[in-house]
Parts: sequence; structure tokens; C-alpha cells
Amino acid sequence: MTHRETHTPKSTEPTPEATGHAAAESPLEKAEHLAKEAAEKVEEGLKDAVEFERADIAETRQEWHDQLHNDAAELKADVARDKEKLHEAVDEVRHPEQIAEVVEAKLEHTAEEAVAAVHAVEHPSEIVADVKRGIADKKQAFDETTATIAAEFTSPVDKKRLPVVLRIFGVLLIVGSGAALPGIAKSIYQAVTMFASGGMHGEGTSTIVVTFVHLAVLVALAITFIVFGVRMFQNKRRWAALISYGLYVLIILGGLCSIMLEGMSIDLVFYLVVLIVTIALQSYLDPSLLEERRRHRQEREAEEHKEGEAGTLGRDPSGKGYITLNFFNLFWIFVVASILGLFMEEIVHFLFVVPGQWQDRAGLLFGPFSPIYGCGAVLMTIFLNRFHKSNFVIIFLVAAVIGGAFEALTSLFMQYAFGAVAWDYSNMPGSLFGGRTCLPFMACWGLLGVVWIKLLLPFMLRLVNFIPWNWRYVLTTVAACFILVDAVMTLQSLDCWYERLSGDPVDTPIQQFYDHEFNDTYMADRFQSMTIHPADAVRGK
Repeated sequence: MTHRETHTPKSTEPTPEATGHAAAESPLEKAEHLAKEAAEKVEEGLKDAVEFERADIAETRQEWHDQLHNDAAELKADVARDKEKLHEAVDEVRHPEQIAEVVEAKLEHTAEEAVAAVHAVEHPSEIVADVKRGIADKKQAFDETTATIAAEFTSPVDKKRLPVVLRIFGVLLIVGSGAALPGIAKSIYQAVTMFASGGMHGEGTSTIVVTFVHLAVLVALAITFIVFGVRMFQNKRRWAALISYGLYVLIILGGLCSIMLEGMSIDLVFYLVVLIVTIALQSYLDPSLLEERRRHRQEREAEEHKEGEAGTLGRDPSGKGYITLNFFNLFWIFVVASILGLFMEEIVHFLFVVPGQWQDRAGLLFGPFSPIYGCGAVLMTIFLNRFHKSNFVIIFLVAAVIGGAFEALTSLFMQYAFGAVAWDYSNMPGSLFGGRTCLPFMACWGLLGVVWIKLLLPFMLRLVNFIPWNWRYVLTTVAACFILVDAVMTLQSLDCWYERLSGDPVDTPIQQFYDHEFNDTYMADRFQSMTIHPADAVRGK
């Protein structure tokens, strides 16, 4: 202890040289020295961490590398913050007047808050007024948003009263649809009871599914007609006109279900009449919709004339997609793709499937059309129009899914409605949905989608642009009517073919016409890739 006591003062007493050196070293230099030592320690720690992490297993290399990078960034940020704080501390030591200024500013702010609080206590009405102003501003913003939304569903024509006859018709729609609901509910109850008791087991799963889907569509159709009638009675003309779009979808679904369950029966007249009435009512309820279409058509005709001269007719003017998705473009895409798809399939069959044998693989009663390729091209164009500059892989995958799904749904409808089978991929690798599609052919659809979007769509656009602009609407209308009649007659001829093979009597004038003009020999020769198996149809079970 004695030695330590005598040694300590001697060793701790600063010498003149040490005193001068300490005095010469400023606080900033000390701070920088400390920061440098801290940085060196951090760097040494990082080196040790890196060496340790390098010994880890290969599978986690990327994971620890990313984590180490993040840790290094955080450490560097911490060092930078600490260094900044040291600089600030040194600066405050050098300039103590700044501390006083900060303290004074905080005191002034606190004093202002205190005065404001005292003022609020003494004048509570101002607080209430501020709250009211805030609520009024929010209400005004809400009202403006509501008005904007309401403007989309209102029209000046709403101020014009509907004729009494149509208002009465709206009431009849409400009453008739309401009266139909109990009958539909009774049918649903009977179907559920039969299914639960096993009474529908002999009809097959497909028949049961389509039956319940049809009943659900009828319920939705009745409810929509009630809402439609209410809007007519309330003189909400534009609302009623917009609801009619939903009616279109339900009418088409109901008609398809009816075809699958009953074939081309008299029940389709109901859907046809309802469709025509709905179209007529929509145009009358809100003539602004029709006026907008006419005005747009007139403006579009003038633009088409200019675009035709400039060679840009049919292109999307916004630049977001490749072409404009209007009826004209989509219709001619359907026609061109139906023809090209048919020739392609017949050539592939002749060269690879059955070498040397030419087979007519048309899908309609008249003309060189294969509608599955036309519809597939339309769907691909709609979904991929904005992706025409995208990666080939994206286009391939989307086209494969679209083509495979559409092919499967078409096969399902044809088999359920007419027992018709035009393709079966059950023996193919990657068969899906009972052979209705398969992975190799989905890949073909994907490849076709790439070729279509990247190569054939520009060619098709140039081809269609050969049609003189002033002939467009007349020629398109005539061609569309021909395709529609061709499609309807194809369905009727398939239905009559099905009935003959099922042994059903051919007694109606329509059936006798198709039986005479399009007998089994004609149908088998026209649809060489198609066979009819009545037992596979929904109505045959």
C-alpha cells in the first residue's frame, strides 16, 4: 500500500510536455480519435463476422450474405449518427449560445401552447366551430363524391316521365316475376328432394349439375326482372337501361342451359322474346345511350377516314393496346382466325395425324369456318391486347390457359347439349378435364397465342384495312348476319341429328326441313371429325 501511495502521484502528475500535448489536443480531435477507434473496432468486428460466416454451409450463403450486408449498413449508419452527434456536441461546446437559443425556442413554443389551451378553455365555442367546419368539409367532399357516382347512373332523360303503358308493364314485370318465384322455388325443392332421396341418381351427374344451374339462373333472372320493373315504375330510366346488361348475361346462360337440357325446343322462344324485348326497352328507356352510340359512330367514321388515309386504321389511339377493341375489329378477327385455324388444322391432320388423308374439320354448317379458333383468337386479343410488347413467356402462358379453358368449356357444352364429341385427348399425356384438353395442346394454344399477337395480328389488321372505310359497316353487318344464321342453323342441324340417332320422332316442320336437307349422311360428311353419342348428352340421361 505504501509503495502504491508513493508511486501514484508520481506517475499521474502531468509533465509540462504532457500538459502541452493535452492542451494541444482539441475536443474535436478527441472525438475524431474516438470515432476512428470505434470505426476500427467495427471494421475488425465485421472482418471477424465475415470470416465466421464464410465457414457456414453453401445452402445458406445467400441468406447470410444479405443479412451481413444489412447489418453492415445499419452499423455504418449508427457510426455515422454517433459521429454526427459527437460533432453536434463539440459544436455546442464551442457555441454555448446556441443551446440557450434552443431552450428559449422550446420555452416560447410551450408558452404558445399554454396560451392556446387557456384560450380554448375560455372560449369553448371556437373549438365547437372548428369541429363543425371540419365536419362540414368532410360532408361536402362526401356529397361531391356521391354526386359524381350518381351522375354515372342518372341521365337528363330521367326527368321525362315514362308512358303509363310502360309503367304498367313495369308493375306487370314485378307481379309476374314475383309470381314465378314460388314456382321456381317449388321446382328447386322438388329437385333437392329427389336428389336427397336418390331419385336423380339414374340421370347422371351432368344432368343434375346443369339442372340446378338452370334453376339458379331462373331465380336470378326473376329477381333481376323485379328490380328492373321497380326501376321502370320509379322512372329510373338509366338505372333500368344499365340493369338490362345483366339481363343479357342471364338470358344467354338460361338459353344455353335450356339447349343442354331440352335441345332446340320451344322453350328457346321464351328466351328469344325476352332478349328482343329487353333490347327494345333498353334503347327506349335511355335514348341517350343510343344517341351516344350514334354520335360516337359519326365521330368514329370521320376519324376512320383520316386513319385510313394515314394507314393507322384499327390501331389503339391511346397506345395502351395494339388495336381498338370494337365490334368491327373483333368480328373480323373472329372471321379471319376461323378460316386460318381451319386450314391449319386440316393441314396438320393431313401431314401428321393421318398422313395422306384430307379431312373436312369445319365447325359450321356453311363456309370454311372453325369457330373455336375464331373465339380463341378473340379471347386472346382481348386479354393480351395490352401485352403485345410483353415477354414471350407471359404471352405463351396466358394464351395456353385461355385456349385450354375455352377448348374444355366448348367440349363440355357440345357433349352435354348434343352428345357431340369432336376431340378426345384422354390418351394424350397430361390429359385434363376428362380428355377435353391436355397439356401438349395447351402448349400449342400458347404457341399460337405468341404467333398471333406478335405476327398475325399486324397482318390481319393490314388485311382488314383493304376494306374501304365507307363499306365497313354495310359489309360487316351483312357478314355478321350470315355468321349468325350459319351458327343458328348449325345448332338446329346438330339437334336434329341428335334426335334422329336417339330414335325420337321427327314431326315438327323445322325438324322435317333439317331431316330432309341435312340428313345423317350429309352431317357425317360435313362434320367428319365429329361423332354423336346420344347417351352422353345431358337430356339423354
